[in-house]
Amino acid sequence: MTGSTAATFTADDYRARMGRAARAAAEAGLAGLLVAPGPDLVWLTGYTPPAVTERLTLLVLAAGQDPVLVVPALEAPDAHRAAGASALTLRDWTDGKDPYAATAALLDASGRFGISDNAWALHLLALQQALPGSSYASLTEALPMLRAVKDAAELDLMAAAGAAADATFEEIRNVPFAGRRESEVAADLDRLLRDHGHEQVDFTIVASGPNGADPHHDAGERVIARGDMIVLDFGGLRDGYGSDTSRTVHVGEPTDEERRVHDVVREAQEAGFRAVRPGAACQDVDRAARRVIADAGYGEYFIHRTGHGIGVTTHEPPYMIEGEERPLVPGMCFSVEPGIYLPGRFGVRIEDIVTVTEDGGRRLNTTTRELVIVE
Repeated sequence: MTGSTAATFTADDYRARMGRAARAAAEAGLAGLLVAPGPDLVWLTGYTPPAVTERLTLLVLAAGQDPVLVVPALEAPDAHRAAGASALTLRDWTDGKDPYAATAALLDASGRFGISDNAWALHLLALQQALPGSSYASLTEALPMLRAVKDAAELDLMAAAGAAADATFEEIRNVPFAGRRESEVAADLDRLLRDHGHEQVDFTIVASGPNGADPHHDAGERVIARGDMIVLDFGGLRDGYGSDTSRTVHVGEPTDEERRVHDVVREAQEAGFRAVRPGAACQDVDRAARRVIADAGYGEYFIHRTGHGIGVTTHEPPYMIEGEERPLVPGMCFSVEPGIYLPGRFGVRIEDIVTVTEDGGRRLNTTTRELVIVE
């Protein structure tokens, strides 16, 4: 990984995050949190294990207790070098010893714990066996907003990731499209994202012609032709924080219908953005965008939620979808990405990452949302 949040955040930052997480767990009625390797562990401690293996690595957080990171002894030197290491206690274990017994000694034997969504079943089942009176809930279920509100430093990283994705779009719009395979353009997107500082590319959707009606089309061997509408959706991690943007381009001059559909999506995306403000419900963003598309007669062709949260992963809570009544809070970051998908014909999607401000919202993607003509 060429980017690292360790250079940006200090031990005090990680200490504050762990304390906040432990308090949030207690307020949610949990005895503590158990955090396995993955984005939550990186966000809370700055530590990424050198490899994810069957050996137990687990951060134990509980209100009123010092954080403890249980690690295999052979990986303890790496853990000691993590940016947040001085804010916690490391407890290592050697092969041949029982790491679950050692971990169980740190836990309330009858407690209910939040546990990382990506924790291995192997480890969870072994903990349940060691503590048969304990119970568990996924972190997404128990504390869905744990990472949702970004601080100023995180927002700077999010903005930089968005600017890098924008720079990628400004370059990709000038490459040849007609006569090339979708996979070739996708490779260009991957290269450009990395050229602009991304250490990880999560997706490079290039959906041309009828493939554009599939929102998550995997760029394939279809040869792009003049007259194609093309959905471009790409992003990943830059310095540990996510980018995700979509623009729809057209090879040569579009038809009146293609322009009309693109205009409807652009107006819907603007309506969704205008609905962003502190205190509004997440579903209000979805409703605002969806209303424009429904009023234009394309409601049945908008087949996904309007947005998803983004941070140290490119998809995370909160979600902009009907039924999500959680209020927007300054510092939240999420996509606003309505679309229209006409089966067998073409699709259009326009997406920006937006952050909630004290009095509204701010786009982290600023490239044109007009229909771009490519060659």
